[in-house]
Amino acid sequence: MLKIAYDPIYAHPLPEGHRFPMLKYELIPGQLLHEGVITQDNLFSPGLPDESVITQTHDIGYWHQLRDLTLSPKEQRRTGFPLSARLVEREIRIAQGTIDGCKLASESGVAFNVAGGTHHAGSNWGEGFCLLNDQAIAANYLLNNNLSKSILIIDLDVHQGNGTAQIFENEPRVFTFSMHGANNFPYRKERSDLDIPLQDGVSDDEFLGILVNTLPQLIAQHKPDFIFYLSGVDILATDKLGKLALSKEACKARDRFVFEQCIENGIPVQVSMGGGYSPDIKDIVEAHCNTFKTAIDLYF
Repeated sequence: MLKIAYDPIYAHPLPEGHRFPMLKYELIPGQLLHEGVITQDNLFSPGLPDESVITQTHDIGYWHQLRDLTLSPKEQRRTGFPLSARLVEREIRIAQGTIDGCKLASESGVAFNVAGGTHHAGSNWGEGFCLLNDQAIAANYLLNNNLSKSILIIDLDVHQGNGTAQIFENEPRVFTFSMHGANNFPYRKERSDLDIPLQDGVSDDEFLGILVNTLPQLIAQHKPDFIFYLSGVDILATDKLGKLALSKEACKARDRFVFEQCIENGIPVQVSMGGGYSPDIKDIVEAHCNTFKTAIDLYF
């Protein structure tokens, strides 16, 4: 059974007119339940991690600023969210959901987090709607508990995983791969182990061709025993921030190829959703739901 981290706290209330589509975190599980793709048994609510788990990845001073709600107004603007105790609880529950997903994926092959993919959060900063880096926290949890020796992070969100790249820049056990829009946020890029910058307007065939020619070689070369997959849907042509030109069908084919590579190589994978900013939230929800459906079709 596919296990999916979800809690109602994921859909955090934001000021009127805020551009982040927070409602998607309520609509994704709702749509999957409505279609009968999953039942309530697939969903689990993550608990709260120990602070020590967070500070194995994030600077303790930065974490205390979050915990104590003392981020400066400038730093809060950089994150894109007004800071509150409820928001911080949301972020750490998401991180725990990704940690739990790693354990579950090791049993069944794959596990999901309805939220997460907060790859712009670096060791001592938050930005771009990311306060804590859930997949980085989970990767360090695996390493520090001797649950993994070699990790591959596949980041196919339209934005570079700059925080993830910075966190692991001196960690040879984690290989960071980011395929993203060259002319998109963040405008100051970090250096992943492999960055593939894409020009504006990249088509279905070009995107998929690059992925097919890259991912199998990465797996063969680095031999990961665990994979994290950030499956952002802001690669869609409909996305108002993405600048690429991919269809929903290509987005689904991307997911299928990643999962097929994990299955063929016997590598468990944890999936976090990442971004999606199409003006019609139905486009966002459908594309995200396709990722879940593809995994269920292949694994279960």
